[in-house]
Amino acid sequence: MRDAPTGFIERLWDFAIDTPPSLPRRPTIADVAREAGVSRTTVSHALNDKGYVDPHTRERVKQVARQLGYRPNVRAQRLRTGEARTIALVSSMPFEIAGGASRLGFLMEVAAVAAAAALTRGLALVLVPPLTTGRLPLEQLDIDGAIVIEPTRDDPNLAHLQSRGLPVVCVGRFPGDDTVPYVDLHSETTTTLLLNHLRDEGAEHIALVVGVQQRNSYLDALGSYRAFCARHGIEPIVAQADEAGGEDAGHDACARLLQQHPRLDALCVPVDAFAVGAVRAVGERGLRIPDDIKIVTRYDGVRARSCKPPLTAVDLHLDDISSLAVDLLFSHLGGKLEPFAHEPPAPRLVIRESSVKGAS
Repeated sequence: MRDAPTGFIERLWDFAIDTPPSLPRRPTIADVAREAGVSRTTVSHALNDKGYVDPHTRERVKQVARQLGYRPNVRAQRLRTGEARTIALVSSMPFEIAGGASRLGFLMEVAAVAAAAALTRGLALVLVPPLTTGRLPLEQLDIDGAIVIEPTRDDPNLAHLQSRGLPVVCVGRFPGDDTVPYVDLHSETTTTLLLNHLRDEGAEHIALVVGVQQRNSYLDALGSYRAFCARHGIEPIVAQADEAGGEDAGHDACARLLQQHPRLDALCVPVDAFAVGAVRAVGERGLRIPDDIKIVTRYDGVRARSCKPPLTAVDLHLDDISSLAVDLLFSHLGGKLEPFAHEPPAPRLVIRESSVKGAS
């Protein structure tokens, strides 16, 4: 018998003397095997749906495990397989954009569905909050893979994950690199949908407000906007705002636009935080929404619905996007390199009072 690792016996002893005498003994796999009349290997295969086990035996083993209150020892499984069975959900977007003061929004909507989808596959999901410090929180996490929400071109979290050789899936394409699996956010389609709606409602002088960060959704929005302007003979007017400024950054960018371009009659502001700031800037100039100027945004979340007036937005089908991202990562965790990307359902316009008077 090999010697135990240094300190191992001491740690076991410390645990034993610290454990209350009244603590009930936890049922083991040996208890399940004895009660079910099978080997421990059969119990392991039956509970983990591995190997060949007669269906009746498999069900009997599971029933005995439930009756005894047996729960697999996750730590022991991890030591045996080397898997953490944990994935991370990461966003480099600051809370001013991803969540806002309420800490609700895009990030948490994705997280809620992704966590449930991960759990059905036996995976735990760790939410990595956006941080403004230089230290990467991922350094402290023992994970098997990660989902990164809308990474920037030079995203440090994505670079760190790749340097560790971990499977990574992005929500939204990684700009400048076609080798990272992703779930498409249809950013070009979404922008065109919003712009066509504004034009259909009579807007002739439409400006675009996007973030300065190099995210694929911003780059796609710019490309779609310039193509739209070229098709319809509209002068392109673009303003950029820093995500770190949140609603105030959107307010300041739109206030400058309204000062420099008094003929503007519509604002396409894909970032919902910027759009809320734009509403404030419009009100300060004494303009009416949507009579004098129409405003639309991309994400149909809490901000869009609670804004006064409510913002016309787009249903991105985040439930589907979140589930697809977990599916894609799960496939790559299992060593499957296909599919490389997933296409969620097409975005759907949700029309509200910010662009159509009397809309509900």
